[in-house]
Amino acid sequence: MLNVSSWSIRNPIPAVMVFVLLSVAGLIAFGSMKVQNFPDLDLPTITVSASLPGASPSQLETDVARKLENAIAPLQGLKHITTKVQDGAVTLTAEFRMEKPVQEAVDEVRSAVQGVRADLPSDLRDPIVQKINLAGTPVLAFTVRSQRMDDEALSWWVDNEVTRKLLSLRGVGAVNRVGGVTRELSIALDPDRMHGLGLTAAEVSRQLRQVQQESSGGRADLGVGEQPVRTLATVKTAQEVAALELSLSNGRSVRLDQVASGWGVSSLRRNAFRAPSPKGSPGPAPQVSAPPTP
Repeated sequence: MLNVSSWSIRNPIPAVMVFVLLSVAGLIAFGSMKVQNFPDLDLPTITVSASLPGASPSQLETDVARKLENAIAPLQGLKHITTKVQDGAVTLTAEFRMEKPVQEAVDEVRSAVQGVRADLPSDLRDPIVQKINLAGTPVLAFTVRSQRMDDEALSWWVDNEVTRKLLSLRGVGAVNRVGGVTRELSIALDPDRMHGLGLTAAEVSRQLRQVQQESSGGRADLGVGEQPVRTLATVKTAQEVAALELSLSNGRSVRLDQVASGWGVSSLRRNAFRAPSPKGSPGPAPQVSAPPTP
């Protein structure tokens, strides 16, 4: 039987060359290893997100959450269902047993949700079914501050300039802004005027939702060519929103500013982010996520 130790002592050069090659291969492999906070784990945990703007938590619990829970509960291999209900949104997390294939769990949950879609409110946005992706968590977050721009201008600059620059870098999969402000139009409806006209807040919300829309309008023949036509139903200023005509049940119409006691443009601050430093102050904070590994 060949004694490897004795042979290596009598022939040191081949043994040294083998160790050198193994060392070089190890260094090359170490340099090509990907660095990430979480390993690539496919956990059979599925989330279902449903959104109904303007709905209260009690309404969502009765009309949406319970129906989704009853549809997902009979699925095979299900361990737990966790439901989170807040204003205008419902999030369900379905945890399956580890031996359950992830794609099979996603398909079963999606089929169950589609089966009860007709029983959900018609204004509900299509529920989003997706699996938990641990590798998609942010790997970098930083706060942006400026003494020359206010919060609104700084948030716009982060969304349009910083995000675009970061997405062009290699190794960046997604950039999300946390904190800062978002410009919005606030409308305070007058309940007395609306009651006199037989108009509800839900009807006003539905008609306003139809304003900011752009859709295909077909095509037109121009000479020997064709020109696509688009239907634009958008407004650019708060004054244009105030002048919108709302349709009533009796066939008449009324301007929005006639049933609203106050309206105007405001800045909504959400998810304030504070930098981890003594001088840190709330501000827009881009969060950078790495792309999913193939």
